[in-house]
Amino acid sequence: AMSEVLREYTSKDARVKVENLKENLGIAENTNAAMEMAAGEYTGLLDHDDLLAPQALYRIVEALNQSSEEPDVFYSDEDKVTTDLSEHFQPHFKPDFNVDLLRSNNYITHFFVVRTSLIRQVGGFRREYDGAQDYDFILRCTEEAKHIVHIPKVLYHWRCHPQSTSENPESKLYAFTNGCKAVKAHYDRIGIPAEVERGPFYGMYHTKYQWKEEP
Repeated sequence: AMSEVLREYTSKDARVKVENLKENLGIAENTNAAMEMAAGEYTGLLDHDDLLAPQALYRIVEALNQSSEEPDVFYSDEDKVTTDLSEHFQPHFKPDFNVDLLRSNNYITHFFVVRTSLIRQVGGFRREYDGAQDYDFILRCTEEAKHIVHIPKVLYHWRCHPQSTSENPESKLYAFTNGCKAVKAHYDRIGIPAEVERGPFYGMYHTKYQWKEEP
C-alpha cells in the first residue's frame, strides 16, 4: 500500500516529509499543502506520474553554479514515455524563455524549479484554475522572476496513459477553458488589453489584443 511505501521512505531519510490531509482539497490546494512543507531555497514541482532523469537535480545545481545571476526559475526539456517505460517518444526541445510562446502554450509544463521565496511571494496554486493551475502559476512566477534559466537537456519523462491530457486531450477540456482564464489574468496583471480564446489545437491559446491605438 502507498502508506507503507511512504513509511519506508520517511524512516530511511529525514528529508522526506509526509502529511496526511483530512480531505482531498483538489490538485491546487493539495499541492499548496506540500509546498508549505518545503524548506529548501528552491522547490521543484512535477506531476505525480512524471519520472525524473537520474541527473536532473545535478543539472539544476550545475546551472545554478554556472549562472552569473541568481536564477529565480529553472525549466528543462522533456520527452514522453509509455506506461510500461518501454519506449521514449516525442522529445520536446524547448527554447530559452519566450513570453510570447508561453502566452500561446504552456511549453514549460512540469519539472519547474522555483526559488521558494518567489512561491511565497506569488502565493502558490489557485484552485479556480484547476486543470491549468500549473500554467497560471508559471505565468505568475515568470512575471516576477528576474532571471529565468532553460536547461537544454531532457530532465524528466512525461508518462502517458489513456486518461492523461498528453495522450487524450479531450479527457480534460475544462483545463483548456481554465488555461484561457489564466492567460487573460496574466494580461490583466501586466496591463495589456487583450481577450484570449482557444487556439486551433488543444493546449494552444490565441490572443486578440484590444489596443485602442497602435502600440
